[in-house]
Amino acid sequence: MARIVMKFGGTSVADLDRIHNVARHVKREVEAGHEVAIVVSAMSGKTNELVGWVDNMPKVAGSNAPFYDAREYDAVVASGEQVTSGLLAIALQSMGINARSWQGWQIPIRTDNAHGAARILDIDGTEIIRRMGEGQVAVVAGFQGIGPDNRVATLGRGGSDTSAVAIAAAVKADRCDIYTDVDGVYTTDPRIEPKARRLKKIAFEEMLEMASLGAKVLQVRSVELAMVHKVRTFVRSSFEDPDAPGMGDLLNPPGTLICDEDEIVEQEVVTGIAYAKDEAQISLRRLADRPGVSAAIFGPLAEAHINVDMIVQNISEDGSKTDMTFTVPSGDVNKALAVLSENKEKIGYDVVQSEAGLVKVSVIGIGMRSHAGVAASAFRALAEKGINIKAITTSEIKISILIDGPYAELAVRTLHSAYGLDKS
Repeated sequence: MARIVMKFGGTSVADLDRIHNVARHVKREVEAGHEVAIVVSAMSGKTNELVGWVDNMPKVAGSNAPFYDAREYDAVVASGEQVTSGLLAIALQSMGINARSWQGWQIPIRTDNAHGAARILDIDGTEIIRRMGEGQVAVVAGFQGIGPDNRVATLGRGGSDTSAVAIAAAVKADRCDIYTDVDGVYTTDPRIEPKARRLKKIAFEEMLEMASLGAKVLQVRSVELAMVHKVRTFVRSSFEDPDAPGMGDLLNPPGTLICDEDEIVEQEVVTGIAYAKDEAQISLRRLADRPGVSAAIFGPLAEAHINVDMIVQNISEDGSKTDMTFTVPSGDVNKALAVLSENKEKIGYDVVQSEAGLVKVSVIGIGMRSHAGVAASAFRALAEKGINIKAITTSEIKISILIDGPYAELAVRTLHSAYGLDKS
């Protein structure tokens, strides 16, 4: 017998038939004798609808400024998960399974006061553990907790993944199964490279890089939590037949296991290729090369909540001037340029240049730590395809390369093949 947390995303609970299918997955684990908790998202499209209502309410009420209290935003958008948890509990009860729904505040899941993007501070799993021990299935509304002000607080987009991993850590679950519309983590996006392979295992660090660099399988914060608390996490498909062979395998169910690298016996040099579209490059020309210039640039950008990624600095021959180039999301270019213009005198640059429509392609693998020539292979492969590199950043287990947008798919396929990821 094991203790399992199962999480189901919006597409998995999109309508009553799919909720019933989810209930069949849960029933399989209950009948195997496991203690089960479930975390659910809102039904597909429901959160967007709720957010739209919140955004439009001030306009309907005659307000020119689309301002609203973030606490009321949370009160509205958290209702989507409340509906799903209640419906799934009803489905399970109809199948003869002892189940009840839980809202975040009932557990309780304690968060900070950043409404709309709250972070989990603590979870008291005592009561859920007691109920699970008595054979009751806990159906938890994801994406939400309770803040210090005693108000509902939501965790930001993708927050149900974070809820699931945090609850798994709190109840000391043997594993956390994230059910979604894909059957695991692939070496790259199968829509771009049909030869992409599903990985049986991937290390927490690799998954964290994949998630932060463009892979949409899991939310970044959920992977961080899983890594910190060493929560063994399976990515699985909710659309497979719940009673298909192997679906009830406790140790190796179909899907991809995200785990500590010690569990991975044969580590590949490169595990996967990720990409992120809509990157933009900003260059500041002829900056004074002096202490504090970087702080003068990136301090105001951080205060404006603009996420800066790749940073490249060039030094002039005489050491008096420098060029600084960095990337931001394309949607933040105008905002970033406005911030830089406001601080031009303090920064001291001659001219600013920008270019949107770029793509960041990343090569990821913990095997890079002990293998030389990984970066050279990437550069050589891209050069052979005539793909120009605009910027490069590296870490111990990652190489990120900035290129022109139209070459994105070609670059992904080229690198996937260069490292032999298309071979089974």
